[in-house]
Amino acid sequence: MGENMRLSLRTRPREVPSSVGIVHLGIGAFHRAHQAVYTEDAGDGWGICGITQRSATVAEQLGPQDGLYSVLERGPGEPSARIIGAVREVLTGDATVERIADPAVKVISLTVTEKGYRHDPATGRLRREDPEISLDLTGRSPRTVIGRLVRGLARRDAPVTVLCCDNLTANGEALRALVEEFCERSGTRIGCEVAFPSTMVDRIVPSTTPEDLDEAERLLGVRDEGVVVTEPFTQWVIEDTFAAGRPAWDAAGAIFTGDVAPYEKMKLRLLNGSHSMLAYLGSHHTYVADAVAELGDAVRRYMDEDAGPTLDVPLGFDLEAYKSSLLERFANPALRHRTAQIAMDGSQKLPQRLLGVVRDRLAAGAEPRWAALAVAAWMRHVKTARELDDPMADLLRMTVARADTPGQVVDGLLSITDVFGPDLRESKVFRDLLVEHLGGLL
Repeated sequence: MGENMRLSLRTRPREVPSSVGIVHLGIGAFHRAHQAVYTEDAGDGWGICGITQRSATVAEQLGPQDGLYSVLERGPGEPSARIIGAVREVLTGDATVERIADPAVKVISLTVTEKGYRHDPATGRLRREDPEISLDLTGRSPRTVIGRLVRGLARRDAPVTVLCCDNLTANGEALRALVEEFCERSGTRIGCEVAFPSTMVDRIVPSTTPEDLDEAERLLGVRDEGVVVTEPFTQWVIEDTFAAGRPAWDAAGAIFTGDVAPYEKMKLRLLNGSHSMLAYLGSHHTYVADAVAELGDAVRRYMDEDAGPTLDVPLGFDLEAYKSSLLERFANPALRHRTAQIAMDGSQKLPQRLLGVVRDRLAAGAEPRWAALAVAAWMRHVKTARELDDPMADLLRMTVARADTPGQVVDGLLSITDVFGPDLRESKVFRDLLVEHLGGLL
């Protein structure tokens, strides 16, 4: 199909927001399949300015398409595609500070992944040794997410809400703490009112394939280079503490609550923890659906025996039905969610997804056998993977390079306090479980 039939306002005329009220940092596939869809469905004319953090790919995809893109849903039946018009601009990271400072902007949202915050997952503080953070603290034109966010907020007078949508425990408070630490260390003052609500986001969004582009073209009749693929399920729970206006996301199905923590813990420990377990134990499978066909019983036992007892279930919430629904979602073969995609950045993900479960079960006097199996599978991944896609890859590789036995691998990795903190290496119960499991996996 020629360029004349590429998705744009000319080939698919429609109403789009006339102004921008949201700046979103990290406009990757997840944001476009989740928060942007809620913003579109709210129907009250809020436009989004998306900021790319690393790559200009999304800008190159959406620029010629007037910001339009499609969401391809793959479920048990026939796939469907719809066009989203909420994104009105896609800019590179250099534009972040100026856009955040715009008083017309009421919400600054983020999906930059765990590693994008350049923090120590065990302590929640900025990494002291991070060279980019150190340079931003000197006052140069900022290049990190936190540096750019602080610089933009410091130039504002109007109130604004900063909405973290990444998988961090108590993500609103976690981001507030990083902003405050950066301000303290850099001598920066933020004079405007800033709210940091916590959120829980849930939708599985695998990488888009050439086949997905072709499928969307068949369904839409135009070529879209910015297709995002996802499942039918979506959920968004938001703490209702905003400093300025917001879209009517509740009208689009978002849940506003005074306490996100129970939902967040369920999602991180059940969905994300199980995902990591499947990715590392099932690394010999390309796709999650194939991994869960083999390992579904182990995942269910992790949910029932380890993660489940650590949760504070919201009143009226059917936990058993939720656990069953997760296994059904994982088993969706149409998504083609790659285990390698989930396995990335494990050092940043384990503390939120699995190690909290380990600590809570140990504190209760229980053996976290299934959570330890998942952590041991990560340790095997660190030891044996040909390519280790992780911001701590060099340290991890160096730690296990001369470790010849399961015990040596376990002791070396447990000594990395940026991942495991100072406490878990002192637990004989946890160490023995890891050595036992790793011995069976290597």
